[in-house]
Amino acid sequence: MARPDWDPQHLPDLHGRTYLVTGSNAGLGYFSTEQLTAAGAHVFMTGRHPNRLSAARKALLRRVPDASVESLLIDTSNLGSVRAAAATVRWRGGLDGLLLNAGIVHPPKEREQTQDGNELVLATNALGHYALAGELLTTLAAASGRMVWLGSMSTTISPFDPVDPQLVDTYTPWRAYVQSKVATSVLGFEADRRLRAADVDVASLVAHPGYSTSGRTAGIRGVNEPSRMTRFVDNLQAGFAQSKEHGAWPLVRALVDREIEGGSFVGPRRGTRGAPVVAKPSRIVRSSDIAERIWQLAEDSTRVRWPFAKAARM
Repeated sequence: MARPDWDPQHLPDLHGRTYLVTGSNAGLGYFSTEQLTAAGAHVFMTGRHPNRLSAARKALLRRVPDASVESLLIDTSNLGSVRAAAATVRWRGGLDGLLLNAGIVHPPKEREQTQDGNELVLATNALGHYALAGELLTTLAAASGRMVWLGSMSTTISPFDPVDPQLVDTYTPWRAYVQSKVATSVLGFEADRRLRAADVDVASLVAHPGYSTSGRTAGIRGVNEPSRMTRFVDNLQAGFAQSKEHGAWPLVRALVDREIEGGSFVGPRRGTRGAPVVAKPSRIVRSSDIAERIWQLAEDSTRVRWPFAKAARM
């Protein structure tokens, strides 16, 4: 049962713990990394753009001078990049948690396809993370670790199309984003069911940041530099919006609070904002029929089969 006295601004001591955060160069990924390192954790800070990742690492070290952090390039839309990064982490050894945060928030107007043949938004937000988690499953199992998938409130307001999940014929930017978030959440919950069934000592959770905006977030050179107009517009939404720092709270709690069981959904207390608590996910992401379809899609699209039997022996 989750503890009622969790304070996201005073995390437990995380010295000796190692985490990997995808999409660490900005937004929720950056602030999750900052919070983890401030509590003493070692973090693999990852991103797909070397210059942006370098700028974010410099910003982190300005704000947390004794942060234990190392940079690692990962492009979750590219399965070759995912495999290479996972091999590096396995070689280093020791991984307590995996925060699957990277993603495309503003999809392209027209459908784009990755070099692996997958729709770009689905590949970046969901399929690449499925592959990364599978490649690192035995490393996580050796540490009785956790994986956290980034959910979204959008899954409650738009349907999922199981007939055309890659949106070959029905693409729109909004549909691409929502379907990718439905897929991400479904994979997170289905992963926990399969891990339990295989007796693998790894927990899988889903967390969402509420309504977190750049204009409500601290300005940090190289990480978050909103325009005056963005500040103005976002501050008009102060009654139901929050900063990216606070949006990272549910992600971090799901990752480090081991009193929260696998299969849980963590989000802001008031839905769009507030302290991180265990919440109730939308019905669509709990559908066993959709879960079976998306898991099969992930296996076929990435050619990655999770090594459940091997992980169970760790």
